[in-house]
Amino acid sequence: MRTTGPGQSAFLIIDVIAVLNRENVDYAVIGAMAGSVHGAIRASVDADAVISLTVQQSAELERKFQAIGFITELRRGDLDDPIPAVLSLKDAHENRVDLLVGLRGMESQAFSRTFDVAFHNEKLRIIGREDFIAMKVFAGGPVDLMDASRVISAARESLDVELLHRLARRFGGEAAESLDRLLAG
Repeated sequence: MRTTGPGQSAFLIIDVIAVLNRENVDYAVIGAMAGSVHGAIRASVDADAVISLTVQQSAELERKFQAIGFITELRRGDLDDPIPAVLSLKDAHENRVDLLVGLRGMESQAFSRTFDVAFHNEKLRIIGREDFIAMKVFAGGPVDLMDASRVISAARESLDVELLHRLARRFGGEAAESLDRLLAG
């Protein structure tokens, strides 16, 4: 692993993505790392990605991460949870990467709307801007809404508003209403 101490989750995700690529698992970096690419810069102690696997397939992926030295925890959501499962990956320094095993309401086409960003001589697939905003309004917490608002402000003229509305509606009426408030502000 590339990490040499705590506070290096951004480096740990590079190692995680190498495994995802080797296993042909579609992924998209989300959370604070994606937000910083889209114009919502803030600190975070972990790194996050969403992956395109079933909960059953994620158990096999967990074993592969364990075999190469990751500390893992696979948490399964209940029937009401919008995230079917989270595979949490840590190193000996407590750096953490959380892999969301899907997200209820997210289009599978979101993986085709990712784009590559160079990071320490590697490439990271970052979730597309409209998908990022829709996920944030769905999450709905104060920090999430602030992230969405910052990204909207940074790129208002180039947003695909029709796509954005469609994506927010997939996450439900509350997400669509939150988006409308942010776009009006």
